[in-house]
Amino acid sequence: MAKTLISELVLRDGHQSLIATRMRTDDMLPICSKLDSIGFWSVEAWGGATFDACVRFLKEDPWERLKKLRKALPNSRIQMLLRGQNLLGYRHYSDDVVRAFVKKSADNGIDVFRVFDAMNDLRNIRVSVEAVKKSGKHAEGCISYTTSPVHGIPRFVELARELEAMGCDTICVKDMAGLLTPHATTELVKALRAAVSLPIHLHSHATSGLSGMCFLKGVEAGATMLDTCNSSFGEGASHSSTESIVAALQGTPYDTGLNLAAIQELTAYFYEVRQKYWQFESAFTGVDTRVLVNQVPGGMISNLSNQLKESGALNRMNEVLAEIPRVREDLGYPPLVTPTSQIVGTQAVMNILTGARYKSVTNEVKNYLLGHYGKAPGKVNEQVRKLAVGDAEVITCRPADLLEDEMNKLKIKCENLAKSEEDVLTYAMFPDIAITFLQERNANTLTPEPLLPKEAATTSSERYAPNEFKVTLHGETFHIKLTGSGYRGEVERPFYVSVDGISEEVMVETLNEIEVSEGMGNGRKKPAAPGAGRPRPSHEGCIATAMPGTIVEVKVKVGDKVEAGDGVLVIEAMKMENEIQAPIDGVVISVHVKKGDSVAPDETLVEIQ
Repeated sequence: MAKTLISELVLRDGHQSLIATRMRTDDMLPICSKLDSIGFWSVEAWGGATFDACVRFLKEDPWERLKKLRKALPNSRIQMLLRGQNLLGYRHYSDDVVRAFVKKSADNGIDVFRVFDAMNDLRNIRVSVEAVKKSGKHAEGCISYTTSPVHGIPRFVELARELEAMGCDTICVKDMAGLLTPHATTELVKALRAAVSLPIHLHSHATSGLSGMCFLKGVEAGATMLDTCNSSFGEGASHSSTESIVAALQGTPYDTGLNLAAIQELTAYFYEVRQKYWQFESAFTGVDTRVLVNQVPGGMISNLSNQLKESGALNRMNEVLAEIPRVREDLGYPPLVTPTSQIVGTQAVMNILTGARYKSVTNEVKNYLLGHYGKAPGKVNEQVRKLAVGDAEVITCRPADLLEDEMNKLKIKCENLAKSEEDVLTYAMFPDIAITFLQERNANTLTPEPLLPKEAATTSSERYAPNEFKVTLHGETFHIKLTGSGYRGEVERPFYVSVDGISEEVMVETLNEIEVSEGMGNGRKKPAAPGAGRPRPSHEGCIATAMPGTIVEVKVKVGDKVEAGDGVLVIEAMKMENEIQAPIDGVVISVHVKKGDSVAPDETLVEIQ
């Protein structure tokens, strides 16, 4: 009989951490029969960012994915990650939506619900746990592990006791950033085992390089369940490789009982699959001990690097990583896990790219400071709160207590598109992208983002330029390797290159810029912005965005009088909404965007005079 139980994460957290959650269902199904036969305690395959990625990028129905996986894994417990009252979205939902989502997830195949709250505010997971138990499924309550002046073993023990009293079946120590050390693991697991009678499940990313040692010390201290990921998608920002942990425990009192050779058949398959997704690989998903300071979780780092790359600011990653701990301290030391990792990370990016801390504050940070995500673990910087929300009242109740039932309203809003309650719940999670998704699905026109052929990165052809070459200039030869590129459109674009091993940024500017003067009113000319004909900012009344995004709301029209600080636009960037404010008093003389438009930095979106 196995002494240590293993949950395999390759179908969810592994590819979320390393290739931005891009693995498609069609690449999962062929190996499911082998995966199903191994004997894992559970296979994590749903929840987290998979729902968002399915709808936003892969153009797959996430509910259909779950149904297919349920059929393909008949002997396995399918596990999902649920964000408590946030479910799989980025806001709190009313209790009736939470109950409906849990019920439908259980009906469609979820056996184990790992439920957590980013703030460790357990008021925010109570309804989810109750719904899981009502469905007859396994409720695993989470402690979001972090380090700070306000976190420590006494607080984590208190949380564990509350989770046990709530009716959870197991307790997971969720170390989403890889902050556990071997000694800390021993002390924490021993304290938890002394305080509660529930099995302890350890989840730790390998980002700091310590997770394997932590797992060994954890099982020695009394943990009986471990999260691992097949080595094809393991290590670094992902998790300790399944094969390594199985081998390490083999023949010991903590033997997993799993067949290493059988697991390696999975490895061969997923190794080949991973090659298809080369374009989503990131240079920031390996072992990085800086996580012990910046605490950026594995699932966020690849998305963060992609966003900075699209902003033409990948070279500023180190500045962002240094800013994240400062923002986290200002917000009262929340654990960095979805959605707080996005809240803190996006604000850090805004602080760096705008050149001034809190010059622009995202809507999510404002809501956080108003208490709409729950109680902050520590003391919030009151100057930042004042700057962001003024004298607005901060709530102290459970945030969902202020929400009215939503399901009936949601059904009405999408009644012309939704064909099932599952569709309504998809709309609830991501209204804007769900509308487009459901329209395209109903019209049979869904088209996933393209997977570029490997030759685009490795060879020269008629379609693709080489990415590694030598240049001889004035008799001196340089070895050049293209390592990445940002996006600023057709006019100007940054390329990141290695010149004889030294990283450089090169700005490439085209010579056939289109001149536009429409809306200038004074004869000034400037080049058109990327692919949209939008003029570049030329004076302080030109409103632009610091990072690429999508217009969610346009709050003004031509002729409106505005004052400095008035909200003009709402933009979604990095899955967070950011209200862009008027920089000056004046009159709106041009609006160059509408809801749904994609926008990039260095574009004038609204102009005020």
